[in-house]
Amino acid sequence: MALSSERLFDSLGHFGRFQACVYFASVFQAMSCGIHYLASVFMAVTPNFVCGFPGNVSSVLFHNSSASSIEDIWTLWTSTENYIVVQLENGEIWELDQCSRSKREVSLDLAYEYKGNKSVFPCSDGFLYDDTKWKSTVVTQWDLVCDREWLAKLIQPTFMLGVLIGAVIFGDIADRLGRQRVIWFTSAGQFVFGIAVAFTFDYYGFVIVRFLLAMVSSGYLVVAFVYVTEFVGIKARTWASMHVHAFFAMGIMIVALVGFFVRTWWVYQIFLTIATLPFVLCCWMLPETPFWLLSEERYEDAQKVIDTMARWNKVSTSCKVSELCSVQQDDLARTGDNDTSSTKKHTILDLFCNWQIARRTITVWLIWFTGSLGYYVFSLSSVSLGGNEYLNLFLIGAVELPCYIIACLAMDRLGRRNTLIPFLILSALICVLIMFIPQDFNILIILANMAGKFSIGVAFGLIYLYTAELYPTVVRSLAVGSGSMMCRVGSVVAPFCVYLRSVWIFMPLLLVGIMALLSGILTIMLPETLGKPLTNTLVEATEMGRNKKSCSEKTPPAHSGAALEKDRGCLVKKELGLTNKAAAKWLFPILITI
Repeated sequence: MALSSERLFDSLGHFGRFQACVYFASVFQAMSCGIHYLASVFMAVTPNFVCGFPGNVSSVLFHNSSASSIEDIWTLWTSTENYIVVQLENGEIWELDQCSRSKREVSLDLAYEYKGNKSVFPCSDGFLYDDTKWKSTVVTQWDLVCDREWLAKLIQPTFMLGVLIGAVIFGDIADRLGRQRVIWFTSAGQFVFGIAVAFTFDYYGFVIVRFLLAMVSSGYLVVAFVYVTEFVGIKARTWASMHVHAFFAMGIMIVALVGFFVRTWWVYQIFLTIATLPFVLCCWMLPETPFWLLSEERYEDAQKVIDTMARWNKVSTSCKVSELCSVQQDDLARTGDNDTSSTKKHTILDLFCNWQIARRTITVWLIWFTGSLGYYVFSLSSVSLGGNEYLNLFLIGAVELPCYIIACLAMDRLGRRNTLIPFLILSALICVLIMFIPQDFNILIILANMAGKFSIGVAFGLIYLYTAELYPTVVRSLAVGSGSMMCRVGSVVAPFCVYLRSVWIFMPLLLVGIMALLSGILTIMLPETLGKPLTNTLVEATEMGRNKKSCSEKTPPAHSGAALEKDRGCLVKKELGLTNKAAAKWLFPILITI
């Protein structure tokens, strides 16, 4: 199937006008995924606050500064350990802390320091928030502070949990019902749930709707990877699939821009959602991929899509489905594997079938986890670096754009392993370096964090392809799928890691640095896959790790990843004895990694 599919692209073009239109329309909506993934960095901000007070204020005192209202005091607030003294119109004097308030028993003179008796009361009159930066956030909306602070800290982890579940559910649905229908549903779902989040009436409704929003956002991103790679030929597939991440990064930049101009959380959420409205209005025009149609034996529909591709790409002679099918039959006849015998069912345990493969699996999982953890720790922490938090987040997103170009160039010239190792170790060194930068050097800290995000971004983008090449055909989908699951686990853990800043400001960087250094060291033991054909059996994959020198001597170098793809269809069928339809269903999900 791989050979005949590439025959299709050789005939119609690997990235013609039709593919360009489909590609850019699809990845445009990927910006919406980046938007919703990082929207909470401003939506769930906790501003300065103190307990409310019972009555009207006549005077406010903060250290040596006095004012007539608390709003005038916020510019002087420097620490959560501070408190504000207020005198009410009835003469009572109260000390307002963040999570408690004290009434002075003797209220003669208004002074900041007081040694007399005080009665402590809970914050039964609510809280007063600093609205100089944000007029409203979900924290101020539902008082998610003090004993309810843990609810605010669950907002991002629950969203990432929805991301994990959505990737699993919609990935399977796309294989059953088609990519087109899932793209329609998930893109419409992002708009509907995105708007619904802004009109939730309580915290629990807000979390539930955002959980659903996370599921459809993750589902779209996963299926969009498959969708665009099934329309793009070998010559452009690596760059096309890699740069889907770049549009995700552009979504992060949009979050920073909208956050700068809109300071009310529900209006902010609406503006973020309508940013990708044009795609929702035209996504119904996107066709189903011819590969999925062929796998379902819908040959007439596949021929219509192929004819449309030929017309848009200005190809005079369209490729015929009958020719593709005849090529498949000829390939099967030459290999002598026309039987449709049942194949062995492989499980996750096959990724630990021997010590070589088990060690490889543990290392790959660790890289997936570390890449996701570092990616979101650098992104979520950017608003706490000092300086302008909106500019910080914008730069953290912008630095990803060149990192994927570097990753594409380096992986095809230096090799997958030789690119992965230095960038993982570099990210660890940057984490250590940041710890020694004085906190007053805001610009230097921001630049170092951008460098850390750049290096971890290269490793994170590369691991998709490297995982697919490290494992044999019979367990390749399992390997990529399980690695993706570890990636989602890392994204769930990342917000909790960021919260450890309250324990020690450098704790998140220390954890990311340790994981990146460990991953980089373990990667040294992985085999290089550049210029080597894909392995077919677990025995071949094991030998690739044991005898790297002999493998490289026997295998002539290939250019980029193109030659590897051309062997893939024969390898699958030779090992598994699949029918045409079954082979197609195995091959198409794998395209996401190329």
